[in-house]
Amino acid sequence: MGRRSAKIATRKGKADAQKSKLYGKIGKQIAQAVRQGGPDALGNLRLRDALAAAKMAQVPVDIIDRNIKRASESKADYTEMTYEAYGIGGTGFVIECLTDNINRSASDVKAAITKAGGKVADPGSVLFNFQRQGLVMVDGSEGEDAVFEAAMEAGAADIQQHTDEDGAVVGFKVLTAVEDYGAVSSSLAEQGLKLQPEASGLVYVPLVQQEVDDEQFEGNEALLERLLAVDDVDAVYTTVAGLE
Repeated sequence: MGRRSAKIATRKGKADAQKSKLYGKIGKQIAQAVRQGGPDALGNLRLRDALAAAKMAQVPVDIIDRNIKRASESKADYTEMTYEAYGIGGTGFVIECLTDNINRSASDVKAAITKAGGKVADPGSVLFNFQRQGLVMVDGSEGEDAVFEAAMEAGAADIQQHTDEDGAVVGFKVLTAVEDYGAVSSSLAEQGLKLQPEASGLVYVPLVQQEVDDEQFEGNEALLERLLAVDDVDAVYTTVAGLE
C-alpha cells in the first residue's frame, strides 16, 4: 500500500501542478484579450473565447476577475513565445510561454535548459518533429466504445488510449484539427462525457517518439520538471516516449 499510495500522491501532485499551469495560462489569455479589446465580452470575441475556456477548465472566479482588473489597469501586454531545445540523448523539447517580459522568459528558459543538461536549439530545428493539434482528454472512467462513438460523431481526427506507468488506461486522447478543437470539445461535453480540461487544449504532438534508456529518461524528466518550474512557461512538449 505504501508504494501505491506514493504513486497516487505523485499523480495528484502532477495533476495539481498541471491545473495550476492551466489556470495561469488562461488567466494570461484573459488579460491579453482585455488589453487588446476591452473588458466587455459582448464586443470582444477573443475575451469571450478565453472566458469560455476558463469555464470549461473550471477556473476560479477570483482568478478571472483578478486578471480582468489587472489588464484594465496596466498597459503591459503578453506575447506568445515558443522555444526549442535538445534534451538528453538527442531528444526534442518545445516550450510555450505567454509572457509580459520576453527578455526574462528567454533568460529563464535558457537557464533551465542548460542547468538540466540540455541544449538550446535554433528556431525550427526541433519544431518540425511536431504537429499542432487540438487535444481533448476524456476521463478514463468513460468506456472506450462510448468515447469512440462520441468522438467520431463530433468530428475528431484520432483517438488514443492514455495509460499510466503501470499500463492502466487513465484517459482517452481525442485529437482534432486545430480549427475543430472548440467544436469537438463542446460536442463531447454536450454528449455527457467527463472531460479533463487541465490536460486539454491546443498542443504539439510528436510525429515520432524516441525510446531512451533509464538514465536518459530520468535526465529528460528532470529537464521537463525544471522547465515547468519556470513561471512564464505554460506548456512543454517532448519526443521522449512515456514522458508527458
